[in-house]
Amino acid sequence: MNRTLNVVSFLTFASALSVRAVDPVIPQIATDLGVTPTTAAMLAAGFAAYGLAQPLLGPVADALGKARVMIACLALLAAVSFLSALATSFSQLLVLRILTGVACGGSFPIGMAMISDLVPVAQRQVAIGRLLAGTISGNLLGAAAAGVVADAIHWRGTFVLLGVITLAALVLSILGLRHVPATERHPLHIGAVARRYREILRIHNARICYATVALEGFFLFGIFPYVAVLLLAGGEPRASIAGLVVAAFAVGGMVYSLSVRQLLNWFGQKRVMMVGGGLVALGLLVVAFGPSWLVQALAFAVMGCGFYMLHASIQVYVTEFAPATRSSAVAFHTFSFFVGGGLSPIVYGLGIETLGPAATLTIAAVAMAIVGVVSAQLLVKPKI
Repeated sequence: MNRTLNVVSFLTFASALSVRAVDPVIPQIATDLGVTPTTAAMLAAGFAAYGLAQPLLGPVADALGKARVMIACLALLAAVSFLSALATSFSQLLVLRILTGVACGGSFPIGMAMISDLVPVAQRQVAIGRLLAGTISGNLLGAAAAGVVADAIHWRGTFVLLGVITLAALVLSILGLRHVPATERHPLHIGAVARRYREILRIHNARICYATVALEGFFLFGIFPYVAVLLLAGGEPRASIAGLVVAAFAVGGMVYSLSVRQLLNWFGQKRVMMVGGGLVALGLLVVAFGPSWLVQALAFAVMGCGFYMLHASIQVYVTEFAPATRSSAVAFHTFSFFVGGGLSPIVYGLGIETLGPAATLTIAAVAMAIVGVVSAQLLVKPKI
């Protein structure tokens, strides 16, 4: 199990490098491809394909095997990374970003389902914390390296680097996932898949979990594509600085992943969720008033820790309420999250243009605090 966890953690790391890599270079992409920064920020909405593909990817993994789907998605990710470096128009890059989202969608959600097949529920939040460390460090390095590469070379160089790393991960996946134990295969035809999702949605915890993660994505993740834009408006033009601010969110996530066992001992799972929502709210309130980039980086680190305190707790519930079809249950969780996250940049853009950054982020902060408290009260604790 430890060997498989280490392999899957690296695969999710390699895939996660692509998730936030575009955020710090939105102004450069906008200038190069002749669009406004607000239009270029829609690349983040295109990445919502990560979640929109989940209702298909989950059942396919339950039918064909989790390892096979992960390997196929890594091959697709490598191809579209290299093609993104060659894009000559915004529409081309947007299509490739959508395909990137689909490819990344076959990494962490399926990896989490795979690990949950091997780890008892009593130990699962710690194991998921280790898996998150790979994903979060990918987000961290992807954002930071993208800004540095863009300043030193060009934003296109970022995609070349991502392609090379993904190729290495593809080779490792072929070698390292050969001996993962097979699980029961489930039918893939439309009627069986629809029936499976209906059964999952009848479960009380499933409805609460899916609603919670959709609200998380909606109220929080729209801020990321506007980090560089807001810093530029405040007089900070460097993409590397925007990358560091975005990467600080992942630093906070690493703090969570390294301290999850202690946090559970201190607070218990439900209080971890409520404190997490409160920390996200605090970070959003700080960023709302446009302090220096160092203060914003600290606020993003606080948000990152708080987000994963809430989100990873939800993930434990998700991996347990439908163990026989775990890939499908986890996939719909990711789908719900990215539906919220896909709408979020659009709503944030409208809010920033009409209400201003301070009001928009304050509303989001209040909402996140409420989400943390209410979801913790409504969920029924799984038996461990």
